[in-house]
Amino acid sequence: MRVETGGNRLNRDRAVRFTLNGVSRAGLAGDTLSAALLADGQVLQGRSFKYHRPRGPVTAGSEEPNALFTLGQGGAQMPNMRGTTQEIFDGLQAATQNHVGSLRHDAMAVNDLFSRFLSAGFYYKTFMWPRAFWERVYEPIIRAAAGLGALSGEDSVERYDRAWAHCDLLIIGSGPAGLMAALTAGRRGERVLLVEEDMRLGGRLDAESFAIGDDTGAVWAAGIAAELASLPNVRVMTRTTVTGAYDGGTYGAYERVGEHLGTIPDGAPRGCFWRIVAGRAILAGGAHERMIGFPNNDRPGIMQASAVRAYLHRYGVAPARRIAVFGNNDNAWRTVTDLQAAGVEVTALIDTRDGVTPTVDCPVYTGAQVVETRGRLGLRNLDVRDANGVHRVEAECLAVSGGWNPSVHLTCHMNGRPIWRDDIAAFVSVAGSVPNLQAIGAANGDFSTAAALRAGVEAGGGGEVPKAEDGPVNITPFWHVTGVKGRQWLDFQNDVTVKDVTLAHRENFRSVEHMKRYTTLGMATDQGKLSNVGGLAVLAELAGREIPDVGTTTFRPPYTPVPVAALAGRTARGQFQPHRLTPSDGLSRERNASFVEAGQWHRAAWFPEGEETTWKQSADREVGWVRNAVGVCDVTTLGKIDVQGPDAVRLLDLIYAGKMSTLKPGKVRYGLMLREDGLVMDDGTCARLGDDRYVITTTTAAAGEVMAHVEFCTQALHPEWQVSAVSVTDQWAQFAVAGPQSSALLQGLLGHELTDAEWPFMGCGPVQIGGVAGRLFRISFSGEMAYEIAVPARYGDALARELTARAQALGGGLYGMEALNILRVEKGFITHAEIDGRISADDLGMGRMVSPSKDCIGKVMSQRDGLHGPQRKQLVGLRAVGEGRLLSGAHLFDVGVEPAPDADWGHVSSACVSPSLGAIALGFVVNGRARHGEQIRALDLLRGNDVICEICDPVFMDPEGGRMRG
Repeated sequence: MRVETGGNRLNRDRAVRFTLNGVSRAGLAGDTLSAALLADGQVLQGRSFKYHRPRGPVTAGSEEPNALFTLGQGGAQMPNMRGTTQEIFDGLQAATQNHVGSLRHDAMAVNDLFSRFLSAGFYYKTFMWPRAFWERVYEPIIRAAAGLGALSGEDSVERYDRAWAHCDLLIIGSGPAGLMAALTAGRRGERVLLVEEDMRLGGRLDAESFAIGDDTGAVWAAGIAAELASLPNVRVMTRTTVTGAYDGGTYGAYERVGEHLGTIPDGAPRGCFWRIVAGRAILAGGAHERMIGFPNNDRPGIMQASAVRAYLHRYGVAPARRIAVFGNNDNAWRTVTDLQAAGVEVTALIDTRDGVTPTVDCPVYTGAQVVETRGRLGLRNLDVRDANGVHRVEAECLAVSGGWNPSVHLTCHMNGRPIWRDDIAAFVSVAGSVPNLQAIGAANGDFSTAAALRAGVEAGGGGEVPKAEDGPVNITPFWHVTGVKGRQWLDFQNDVTVKDVTLAHRENFRSVEHMKRYTTLGMATDQGKLSNVGGLAVLAELAGREIPDVGTTTFRPPYTPVPVAALAGRTARGQFQPHRLTPSDGLSRERNASFVEAGQWHRAAWFPEGEETTWKQSADREVGWVRNAVGVCDVTTLGKIDVQGPDAVRLLDLIYAGKMSTLKPGKVRYGLMLREDGLVMDDGTCARLGDDRYVITTTTAAAGEVMAHVEFCTQALHPEWQVSAVSVTDQWAQFAVAGPQSSALLQGLLGHELTDAEWPFMGCGPVQIGGVAGRLFRISFSGEMAYEIAVPARYGDALARELTARAQALGGGLYGMEALNILRVEKGFITHAEIDGRISADDLGMGRMVSPSKDCIGKVMSQRDGLHGPQRKQLVGLRAVGEGRLLSGAHLFDVGVEPAPDADWGHVSSACVSPSLGAIALGFVVNGRARHGEQIRALDLLRGNDVICEICDPVFMDPEGGRMRG
């Protein structure tokens, strides 16, 4: 099906070999997969989603709904790749998809025979009854049928990356408008980034026969591209699609780095997701040609008139030997002229408009409509109805032109709504829908080449405009044929017809958004590119309203599909997030520790010894060491922030609920931080190391959040304060030494006595450990007499080994996270299991910690009636009555009451089985502090756990605190 003319994209001297469904095929260098198949006479290239109807390409671009392929095999397999944009290369392996059996003989095509029972919304009605069928019958069927293509199930071998780019001017699209804007702004010295989703610059200039000046559009575009490449302040990115517009002048873009290559160079990714920050942006993304609804308008061979011209001029391919053209505007005439110039037979021009005189040399039908098509796997002929009756037209391809829809999608990504223009019968964007983004050219409804060039020059800063065609838009809206039988397709990918929209309206889905969801019109990859306006027109007709009164659906990013792996970039597998290892990691592995992930940290959970076979045996032994001798635990993962400066104390009073300005040097104070809404953000300690120097600690889970909070306070709330805050979490290795023998251990290590007078509870200060400067804090998270000792991180491993050896000599040793959890639950200490974002200081019994004598972030909001009082869920202890183990996440109900949402009194936040106290837990119960001594039921239906427990004080061990005060 090659023609002698055209082929702007081709190297006719180089053949490219690829396979389709395992069969060797050939194309030319520069072909897309769909173009190569059309050149080989294969119009059938896919099956539709619901009815599995035969489908061929409708477009020649990224809006393609039908020609979707699976490329590659195994870990390199990629489904749903558009054949209209996928460049072929030697060794490409492609497979058609969404069929059972061969593409020509799809067993699932039986669905089409039952289409009357599978109309819009059938699943809402069918799958409601019988109720028991859902899990056993309906859901398995739906899951088996879901999707078009599929991944292989093997681990991906492809690499992706992420990157940032910055520019003064971002230009999206490289048609005549985009090229002129880039050239004009580039010559003026602006930092320009020109982004084009196609393989080379030019846009529709490659697909048309128009001239610009004395050159063809393709030659002119190549000349401009060469000059742009010579400008040092202009960067051009081809094969890159801007997928979304976001706040702050930020745009997302996906670059297809290696999708067109047989072998991707070492170190290069398959694709890269860009975040582009631009001072201003120009949308020159062109427009999408509309289809027209008529019976069986989805047969292979029926496509956009613009796509027919694109295959002709770009790839030197005629989609068929005999082609008919159907339209409601002058673009249809141009298609006839171009086809005939290439030597292709045009069997008819069908124009819906009356009183027009097309200047073409072929059979012409005006005031006419296509009322039927025939051909199972490809178009054979069609019926045309005009004032003189119905006429049979032979054609294997029908080029359809229903007008153009400007590509407004990016301008709607920040809740902008387009407006209707009657002169072009289409929606255009509203200026300012996205700040500093301007739509120009066809994207703004200026469809002539001259108008696009003028808009580009103006947007780029002014200059000379080349001469080009400036024809008017002559269009009479025509959306679909009436008074005929047969399904008329609006959404080719999702199999939505005019009948489906009619049914949605009849069932009272009058809102365009409701209609979209009921019918699935414009969902998935389409996002309204081809189907939206046609569906709106049908809905408007049914409602007796105008199209702009019906409104548009919401266009969402991404503009075209983006691999999820590209959004992750290198953040995959072992690089999903940094593996942060504690200073004692080597020692822990030597001791066969089991590890648990705490955020990015890998912390030792327990250390098995001897005949121990379960984690509980190890954890109970470690708890015993801390309670009776001494234990050592690596607590380096706690967030540590160094705060210095004359205004440090002002910052601390602002971020902490309690008063830190009265804290004396050498002392430590426990504190709560509140969010702006008055709820607890985090808890931790604040140690004053000097007059203007403090170190605050945070929970492991909230270290990043608190650091960001502190930065916001210093940079946004009070930039005038003289204070500096730096995260030093990774700079200091820190170990808890806890238990009755903790003083003895440290005295031997430090070489001097630790008296209560010198080192009182909640005291801190510098120490020397074998000539290494460190810090010592007398604080406890276990309820026992304890210290935390810190040294620079490079000495952490050595200190961990020394502490462990000394602990073992005193009858103790290392303890991990499981023992730590038991110890802190016994003592009633909280973590983020309790501070879950819904808890106030009063809920924790710490309402008095919100100082009345100063202000702090969240103080005013924390005083709201809804955040304190007996109606709130309050922190309590829970002790199992009899046998049974309490589980975190269980909900709490009165004993003997049927579980129901309105009978739910609270939940269990943390639970353990203490070696000395049995099954205990912390939890939250409505008015819990007044209900100590009551029995309540802890129920976890998911895990089948049901335990009666007693509400008690959350401090189970040593409520007076004598043990930790020594």
